[in-house]
Amino acid sequence: MKTKMQIISSNNPIDFSELLKAVYSHLNQTAPITAEVVFVSQEEIKELNKSQRNIDKVTDVLSFPTLDGIKGEILNKKDYPLDLTDDGKSIFIGSIAICEERAKEQAIEYGHSLNRELLYLLCHGLLHLMGYDHETESDKKEMRLLEDKIMDTIKVYR
Repeated sequence: MKTKMQIISSNNPIDFSELLKAVYSHLNQTAPITAEVVFVSQEEIKELNKSQRNIDKVTDVLSFPTLDGIKGEILNKKDYPLDLTDDGKSIFIGSIAICEERAKEQAIEYGHSLNRELLYLLCHGLLHLMGYDHETESDKKEMRLLEDKIMDTIKVYR
């Protein structure tokens, strides 16, 4: 099955296609959706974290959503005419920066593969772009449950 969710990236180290299908399906989306993913160094993500969140430290993933208030919504192109990609074929939902160096450290720390860690970080970032967050305990529980369901769907377990 081909998904209508795509990633634009110039430096993608792994195949995210199965994850994209699972996220798209679990969120019940029907419109074409596009997100940008960029893999950055520790220095770059630290600078992004400092400039965007006023936190002066390295992190694993940062998400920059373009749409507000879309958690649980089924997106429709006609509702987001100013957020379409240049070709007008899909809704651009935002950008994700992933620090592969930090992901490698976390994979070792958690005792799983780098592939699993990168898939999880992208899943986490995409959910942020789709309006999910973990500011409160109930939001964190909801987001973690959805992440686990998506990862289980692609048979990538903890």
